[in-house]
Amino acid sequence: MPGRARRADMKIGIIGAGNIGGNLTRRLTALGHDVSVANSRGPETLTELAEETGATPVRAEDAARGAEIVVVTVPLKAVPDLPSGLFDGAADGVAVIDTGNYYPRQRDGRIAGIEDEGLTESRWTERQLGHPVIKAFNGTYAQDILDRHRPVGDPGRLALPVAGDDEAAKRKVRALIDELGFDTVDAGGIDDSWRQQPDTPVYGLRAGAEDVAKALAEASPERKPEFRG
Repeated sequence: MPGRARRADMKIGIIGAGNIGGNLTRRLTALGHDVSVANSRGPETLTELAEETGATPVRAEDAARGAEIVVVTVPLKAVPDLPSGLFDGAADGVAVIDTGNYYPRQRDGRIAGIEDEGLTESRWTERQLGHPVIKAFNGTYAQDILDRHRPVGDPGRLALPVAGDDEAAKRKVRALIDELGFDTVDAGGIDDSWRQQPDTPVYGLRAGAEDVAKALAEASPERKPEFRG
């Protein structure tokens, strides 16, 4: 298990201020972290969230500056439009969390790298960003981030799957999720992250670590027609 001690006031960047990004901003600032948050419309549109949380609204290209952890939580189709060199000013060893999901029919359109090359959603995202990612929070209900966190050992504590190739970054992300009030289950590398994509048993599952591990093991790599473009 990851260590439970944390450094106070870790610098964290969040790119995307929708339901997941907004609620992570709320919780992480409440835990004492220094959060910079960006969206596609500019920092002036984030005044209300900034006033509520104390987070710093910034442009997307500045969100990772000095950050030890960066959360990318934008629609998959918007990932290629993010600024180049996004992590150039980040802290050494920055961990990048990808919360994204591929919804070809509902939102994203057909993405050839996923459909034709067989890339997992997060492997495709990683290639667009030019930086390794850790897949987490993609099947988490946004409201649960605010309402369903529990202390260690609580029988109602939920577990989240976490996938990634960079073991040091994965440990950092798992420790942060632990601090947020959730257990984690190691879901393997990014090429294994299909196990937590939409319409898999673990996607949206509210359960403890044992059931989450079981759901990951039961996943099929076959995409159903409604999740193909």
